[in-house]
Amino acid sequence: MATYVLIHAAAVDAWYWGPLAAELRGRGHEVVAPDLPCEDESAGLVEYADAVVAAIGERRGELVVVAHSFGGFTGPLVCDRVPVDLLVMLQAQVPAPGESPGEWWGNTGYGAARQEADRRRGVAEGVEEDVRTLVLHDTPAELAAEFVAGHQRVQSAAPFGRPWPLAAWPEVPTRALLARDDRFFPAELMRRVVAERLGFRPDEMPGDHCPMLGHPKELADRLEAYREGV
Repeated sequence: MATYVLIHAAAVDAWYWGPLAAELRGRGHEVVAPDLPCEDESAGLVEYADAVVAAIGERRGELVVVAHSFGGFTGPLVCDRVPVDLLVMLQAQVPAPGESPGEWWGNTGYGAARQEADRRRGVAEGVEEDVRTLVLHDTPAELAAEFVAGHQRVQSAAPFGRPWPLAAWPEVPTRALLARDDRFFPAELMRRVVAERLGFRPDEMPGDHCPMLGHPKELADRLEAYREGV
Protein backbone atom coordinates (compact mmCIF):
# COMPACT_ATOMS: atom_id res chain seq x y z
CA MET A 1 0.00 0.00 0.00
CA ALA A 2 1.23 3.50 -0.87
CA THR A 3 0.24 6.90 0.44
CA TYR A 4 -0.61 9.37 -2.32
CA VAL A 5 -0.10 13.00 -1.30
CA LEU A 6 -2.15 15.27 -3.56
CA ILE A 7 -1.27 18.99 -3.73
CA HIS A 8 -3.85 21.30 -5.25
CA ALA A 9 -3.54 24.40 -7.42
CA ALA A 10 -3.94 28.08 -6.58
CA ALA A 11 -7.31 29.65 -5.75
CA VAL A 12 -9.10 26.35 -5.07
CA ASP A 13 -9.47 23.80 -2.29
CA ALA A 14 -8.67 20.09 -2.32
CA TRP A 15 -12.22 19.02 -3.28
CA TYR A 16 -11.34 18.40 -6.90
CA TRP A 17 -9.12 15.48 -5.96
CA GLY A 18 -12.20 13.51 -4.84
CA PRO A 19 -12.74 11.28 -7.93
CA LEU A 20 -9.04 10.41 -8.15
CA ALA A 21 -8.82 9.81 -4.40
CA ALA A 22 -11.74 7.38 -4.64
CA GLU A 23 -9.98 5.50 -7.45
CA LEU A 24 -6.75 5.25 -5.47
CA ARG A 25 -8.46 4.19 -2.25
CA GLY A 26 -10.36 1.57 -4.22
CA ARG A 27 -6.98 0.11 -5.18
CA GLY A 28 -5.95 -0.15 -1.55
CA HIS A 29 -3.96 3.05 -1.10
CA GLU A 30 -4.15 5.85 1.43
CA VAL A 31 -4.72 9.40 0.18
CA VAL A 32 -3.72 12.69 1.83
CA ALA A 33 -5.12 15.82 0.16
CA PRO A 34 -4.78 18.85 2.45
CA ASP A 35 -6.25 22.28 1.87
CA LEU A 36 -3.44 24.83 1.54
CA PRO A 37 -3.62 28.26 3.24
CA CYS A 38 -4.18 30.09 -0.04
CA GLU A 39 -6.33 32.83 1.50
CA ASP A 40 -3.74 33.65 4.18
CA GLU A 41 -1.89 36.84 3.25
CA SER A 42 1.01 35.83 5.50
CA ALA A 43 1.49 32.36 3.96
CA GLY A 44 4.13 31.75 1.32
CA LEU A 45 5.48 28.59 -0.29
CA VAL A 46 7.23 27.48 2.89
CA GLU A 47 3.93 27.64 4.77
CA TYR A 48 2.22 25.72 1.96
CA ALA A 49 4.85 23.00 2.33
CA ASP A 50 4.37 23.11 6.11
CA ALA A 51 0.67 22.33 5.63
CA VAL A 52 1.43 19.33 3.43
CA VAL A 53 4.14 17.98 5.73
CA ALA A 54 1.78 18.34 8.71
CA ALA A 55 -0.91 16.40 6.83
CA ILE A 56 1.57 13.61 6.05
CA GLY A 57 2.38 13.42 9.74
CA GLU A 58 4.20 10.27 10.77
CA ARG A 59 3.29 8.36 7.61
CA ARG A 60 6.33 6.79 6.00
CA GLY A 61 6.78 3.83 3.72
CA GLU A 62 5.88 4.42 0.09
CA LEU A 63 5.01 8.09 -0.42
CA VAL A 64 3.97 9.43 -3.82
CA VAL A 65 3.53 13.20 -4.15
CA VAL A 66 1.31 14.46 -6.97
CA ALA A 67 1.56 18.22 -7.55
CA HIS A 68 -0.94 19.94 -9.82
CA SER A 69 -0.60 23.34 -11.51
CA PHE A 70 0.64 25.90 -8.94
CA GLY A 71 1.22 22.94 -6.63
CA GLY A 72 4.37 22.39 -8.67
CA PHE A 73 6.06 25.04 -6.55
CA THR A 74 5.16 23.21 -3.32
CA GLY A 75 5.65 19.56 -4.28
CA PRO A 76 9.47 19.68 -4.53
CA LEU A 77 9.68 21.52 -1.19
CA VAL A 78 7.81 18.65 0.45
CA CYS A 79 10.18 16.16 -1.19
CA ASP A 80 13.12 18.09 0.25
CA ARG A 81 11.75 17.61 3.77
CA VAL A 82 10.14 14.16 3.75
CA PRO A 83 11.50 10.89 2.28
CA VAL A 84 9.33 10.64 -0.84
CA ASP A 85 9.55 7.75 -3.30
CA LEU A 86 8.12 9.54 -6.34
CA LEU A 87 7.11 13.06 -7.38
CA VAL A 88 4.60 13.42 -10.22
CA MET A 89 4.24 16.89 -11.73
CA LEU A 90 0.68 16.92 -13.09
CA GLN A 91 0.17 19.77 -15.57
CA ALA A 92 2.33 21.61 -13.06
CA GLN A 93 4.44 24.74 -13.07
CA VAL A 94 8.09 23.72 -12.87
CA PRO A 95 10.04 26.25 -10.80
CA ALA A 96 13.66 27.25 -11.24
CA PRO A 97 15.93 27.96 -8.25
CA GLY A 98 15.43 31.50 -7.00
CA GLU A 99 12.47 32.16 -9.28
CA SER A 100 9.30 33.50 -7.70
CA PRO A 101 5.94 32.18 -8.90
CA GLY A 102 5.21 35.69 -10.13
CA GLU A 103 8.29 35.58 -12.37
CA TRP A 104 7.47 32.15 -13.80
CA TRP A 105 4.98 33.49 -16.34
CA GLY A 106 7.40 35.88 -18.01
CA ASN A 107 10.43 33.62 -17.68
CA THR A 108 8.68 30.75 -19.47
CA GLY A 109 7.09 32.84 -22.20
CA TYR A 110 3.60 31.96 -21.02
CA GLY A 111 1.90 35.03 -22.49
CA ALA A 112 3.02 34.46 -26.08
CA ALA A 113 2.39 30.71 -25.87
CA ARG A 114 -1.10 31.22 -24.54
CA GLN A 115 -1.88 33.90 -27.13
CA GLU A 116 -0.82 31.58 -29.94
CA ALA A 117 -2.81 28.65 -28.55
CA ASP A 118 -5.89 30.88 -28.19
CA ARG A 119 -5.46 32.17 -31.73
CA ARG A 120 -5.36 28.66 -33.14
CA ARG A 121 -8.69 27.81 -31.54
CA GLY A 122 -10.32 31.06 -32.63
CA VAL A 123 -10.32 33.09 -29.41
CA ALA A 124 -9.92 36.80 -30.06
CA GLU A 125 -7.11 38.61 -28.27
CA GLY A 126 -8.25 40.17 -25.01
CA VAL A 127 -11.34 38.00 -24.60
CA GLU A 128 -11.77 36.76 -21.02
CA GLU A 129 -13.01 33.18 -21.00
CA ASP A 130 -15.26 31.63 -18.39
CA VAL A 131 -13.57 29.11 -16.11
CA ARG A 132 -15.81 26.38 -17.54
CA THR A 133 -14.57 26.91 -21.10
CA LEU A 134 -10.95 27.67 -20.19
CA VAL A 135 -10.23 25.25 -17.35
CA LEU A 136 -13.11 22.75 -17.13
CA HIS A 137 -14.21 22.19 -20.74
CA ASP A 138 -13.51 18.43 -20.56
CA THR A 139 -14.95 18.00 -17.05
CA PRO A 140 -18.42 16.45 -16.58
CA ALA A 141 -20.98 19.28 -16.38
CA GLU A 142 -22.23 18.42 -12.90
CA LEU A 143 -18.71 18.37 -11.48
CA ALA A 144 -17.82 21.62 -13.24
CA ALA A 145 -20.92 23.26 -11.78
CA GLU A 146 -20.09 22.04 -8.27
CA PHE A 147 -16.51 23.23 -8.62
CA VAL A 148 -17.55 26.72 -9.72
CA ALA A 149 -20.33 26.99 -7.13
CA GLY A 150 -18.40 26.02 -4.05
CA HIS A 151 -14.70 25.30 -4.42
CA GLN A 152 -12.99 28.38 -5.80
CA ARG A 153 -11.14 30.45 -3.23
CA VAL A 154 -9.52 33.85 -2.98
CA GLN A 155 -5.81 33.44 -3.70
CA SER A 156 -3.38 35.47 -1.61
CA ALA A 157 -0.64 37.25 -3.54
CA ALA A 158 1.90 36.40 -0.84
CA PRO A 159 3.56 33.34 -2.47
CA PHE A 160 3.99 35.01 -5.86
CA GLY A 161 6.61 37.54 -4.81
CA ARG A 162 8.91 35.25 -2.87
CA PRO A 163 11.71 33.23 -4.52
CA TRP A 164 11.42 29.47 -4.73
CA PRO A 165 13.79 28.55 -1.89
CA LEU A 166 15.59 25.44 -3.18
CA ALA A 167 19.02 25.71 -4.80
CA ALA A 168 18.37 22.62 -6.93
CA TRP A 169 15.71 20.04 -7.68
CA PRO A 170 15.41 17.54 -4.81
CA GLU A 171 16.89 14.07 -5.16
CA VAL A 172 13.64 12.28 -5.89
CA PRO A 173 12.48 10.31 -8.94
CA THR A 174 10.32 12.74 -10.90
CA ARG A 175 7.78 12.23 -13.68
CA ALA A 176 5.77 14.85 -15.57
CA LEU A 177 2.29 14.19 -16.92
CA LEU A 178 0.48 16.69 -19.15
CA ALA A 179 -3.20 17.05 -19.95
CA ARG A 180 -2.88 17.61 -23.68
CA ASP A 181 -6.22 19.42 -24.07
CA ASP A 182 -5.57 22.04 -21.39
CA ARG A 183 -6.37 25.54 -22.64
CA PHE A 184 -4.97 27.36 -19.60
CA PHE A 185 -1.49 25.78 -19.75
CA PRO A 186 -1.11 24.94 -23.46
CA ALA A 187 0.61 21.63 -24.16
CA GLU A 188 3.27 23.21 -26.38
CA LEU A 189 4.37 25.47 -23.55
CA MET A 190 4.39 22.71 -20.95
CA ARG A 191 6.36 20.31 -23.14
CA ARG A 192 9.07 22.93 -23.58
CA VAL A 193 9.20 23.96 -19.92
CA VAL A 194 9.46 20.37 -18.70
CA ALA A 195 12.19 19.59 -21.23
CA GLU A 196 14.18 22.72 -20.40
CA ARG A 197 13.86 22.55 -16.64
CA LEU A 198 13.66 18.84 -15.85
CA GLY A 199 15.61 17.49 -18.82
CA PHE A 200 13.13 14.94 -20.11
CA ARG A 201 9.99 14.69 -22.22
CA PRO A 202 6.69 14.65 -20.31
CA ASP A 203 4.04 12.01 -20.80
CA GLU A 204 0.58 13.05 -21.96
CA MET A 205 -3.02 12.02 -21.39
CA PRO A 206 -6.42 13.46 -22.38
CA GLY A 207 -8.01 16.16 -20.30
CA ASP A 208 -8.43 19.83 -19.54
CA HIS A 209 -6.63 21.63 -16.72
CA CYS A 210 -8.26 19.30 -14.18
CA PRO A 211 -7.88 15.73 -15.48
CA MET A 212 -8.53 14.39 -11.98
CA LEU A 213 -12.17 15.34 -12.55
CA GLY A 214 -12.64 14.33 -16.17
CA HIS A 215 -10.36 11.27 -16.34
CA PRO A 216 -9.81 9.94 -12.79
CA LYS A 217 -9.50 6.27 -13.75
CA GLU A 218 -6.95 6.91 -16.48
CA LEU A 219 -5.03 9.25 -14.18
CA ALA A 220 -4.99 6.60 -11.44
CA ASP A 221 -3.76 4.06 -14.00
CA ARG A 222 -0.93 6.41 -15.00
CA LEU A 223 0.09 7.08 -11.40
CA GLU A 224 0.05 3.40 -10.54
CA ALA A 225 2.22 2.62 -13.58
CA TYR A 226 4.71 5.28 -12.48
CA ARG A 227 4.72 3.96 -8.91
CA GLU A 228 5.25 0.37 -9.97
CA GLY A 229 8.04 1.40 -12.33
CA VAL A 230 10.10 3.30 -9.76
